Amino acid sequence: MFAVYITHPQVNIDPNVPVPQWGLSPLGAERARKAAALPWARNFGRIISSAEVKAIETAEIFARVSGCTVEIVDAMHENDRSATGFLAPPEFEAAADQFFAHPTDSFRGWETATHAQARIVAAVTATLLGHDPSNPIAFVGHGGVGTLLKCHLEGLPICRSADQPAGGGNVFCFSLADLTVACDWTAIEDWPGVEQ
Repeated sequence: MFAVYITHPQVNIDPNVPVPQWGLSPLGAERARKAAALPWARNFGRIISSAEVKAIETAEIFARVSGCTVEIVDAMHENDRSATGFLAPPEFEAAADQFFAHPTDSFRGWETATHAQARIVAAVTATLLGHDPSNPIAFVGHGGVGTLLKCHLEGLPICRSADQPAGGGNVFCFSLADLTVACDWTAIEDWPGVEQ
């Protein structure tokens, strides 16, 4: 059996709203609905979500087709970037480069990559303790911490080259037996699923 990590797709960017409160854009919601219509999306027995609005909205779209309740895990949030507030896309991309390139350093007060990685790994590990491996499970979250989780599972150093493709709305899966990554980042609406 496999666990699936899903990142929220495109969001409504509003500099006047705290980033954790951003919701899905019409395009992001449409992509999530398209993915939720695929056969693999109906199989989840558990859906675990970050507490950020965009992740919850994504998780709820999948929960409607699988019939399960969304479980919120606060520690699955994206790396804490509140120290800088909103950064315009070019500035944000440069900051993200620094975040991944210098994982033990804080970029202008951001949570460090090593801290964010330890947090997401601990959250996923705690969730899987006692989880029935025959029960398909999805984690719905964010690209940054999702990449940090994936690096950990693959035994790789933290690096941006392991990051999801631009735009969000991607998935990777890992084995519940030995926690090895079984499939690489793929757009949610293009992912064929895996044989369980």
